Amino acid sequence: MFIGRITGSLVSSQKVESMVGQKLLIVEPLRVDEKDQSSLKPTGRTFITVDPLGCGEGQVVLCVQGSSARFTPETKTLPIDCTVIGLVDTVQVHGKTVFKAE
Repeated sequence: MFIGRITGSLVSSQKVESMVGQKLLIVEPLRVDEKDQSSLKPTGRTFITVDPLGCGEGQVVLCVQGSSARFTPETKTLPIDCTVIGLVDTVQVHGKTVFKAE
């Protein structure tokens, strides 16, 4: 699992039948800033993920990859390897809040 910020969306007008109607997002993984551990910072990577929750740009989400992406009822028949499974409300590290959703 990883947390990431939604940075955009992706539209594909031609795709396999099972993917019709699936919302696709661009997610950039986040990590705790190693210098002061008081904030989250982007890793510089991006993933395309299926969004069964209806998330929006700028939100911080919890994602799973690989076969775990197909373990939900909404995604079990999809040819995917990354899906959003939750919206992140807060992240705490060593007792300090490094992220809190607005």
